[in-house]
Amino acid sequence: MKLVIFGLTVSSSWGNGHATLWRGLISALTARGHRVVFFERDQPFYAAHRDLLGLPAGARLILYASWEEALPHARRHLRDADAGMVTSYCADGIEAGRLVLGSRVPVKSFYDMDTPVTLERAERGESVEYIGPEGLGGYDLVLSYTGGEALTGLRRLLGARNALPLYGSVDPRVHFPVDGREHYRGDLSYLGTYAANRQQALERFFLEPARRLPERRFVIGGAQYPRDFAWTPNLFFVQHLPPIEHPAFYCSSALTLNVTRAPMAAMGWCPSGRLFEAAACGIPVLTDGWEGLDSFFRPGEEILIAHSTEDAVEALSLSPEDLARMGRRARERALTEHTAERRAEELVALLDGGRVSNHARN
Repeated sequence: MKLVIFGLTVSSSWGNGHATLWRGLISALTARGHRVVFFERDQPFYAAHRDLLGLPAGARLILYASWEEALPHARRHLRDADAGMVTSYCADGIEAGRLVLGSRVPVKSFYDMDTPVTLERAERGESVEYIGPEGLGGYDLVLSYTGGEALTGLRRLLGARNALPLYGSVDPRVHFPVDGREHYRGDLSYLGTYAANRQQALERFFLEPARRLPERRFVIGGAQYPRDFAWTPNLFFVQHLPPIEHPAFYCSSALTLNVTRAPMAAMGWCPSGRLFEAAACGIPVLTDGWEGLDSFFRPGEEILIAHSTEDAVEALSLSPEDLARMGRRARERALTEHTAERRAEELVALLDGGRVSNHARN
């Protein structure tokens, strides 16, 4: 299969969750003999933080300065492609969508990696800059990073005819247990870009526990944190970390926190890539709760759920042995069910299903 993708970014993991996911999927797809061409607008903020070491044989990244520059290459690659895909937050999503929908590519697909944000805007009647007024009804297949009610919303609000989930994953060749490092050391860590719609949960599960436990060490890694963030003396900050540093960051703490964006948590069935990454590193995760979480990890055995500050403080009182045992179980689950290889198999099956359905309609 040849898959042509018009996406946000694969070249830089700075301030986004798209790049790491695509790197794992692309590696898994090409390992199975598929070909992938990824079109990415060359944005200055990603160019300044580019951390892609290279794509595997069988994959090609096309960086372009303008859609006019990309267009002839996009047309050429779509001519012999088996599937074309546009993703949420693609810088030229509307133009790319019209190109894919107007082409003769056998499977026309859209992958919404930010479905709750998309639906929140659509519900308010706002324009969605990567979809456009035509909605999603022209696509053979609409994939969503979020399942559950999000799939209903894609059908109801944006006209998706065939909406199915494709959840996050982890590449175990990138995320695995390593020795911790002193400068990342903490009792509780949190890795994530600053987001206003995560701040309330971060306050309950991270910042308030840091205030209550001044003798403990709390470590944040991420980008775009404001200067007036609620820093405390026992809270330490690490600037943006490329994926190659994630295992050392996770493995330097006995417990790490996952916080879900509020719109995603409200819809449920929204596993962050951080859940799978930390689990693959053998580190137990403390997370906010949402519907469907128990389908990905067993609460109390493979993952800890916090509903209050008291829950977070209690988690920090667990013995190192109990936490290590939970981390081992989480790693086993991640390597069994949540790898990039597993998701790549699912993606190919979904695209093949879209091709069969499209052929039947024609």
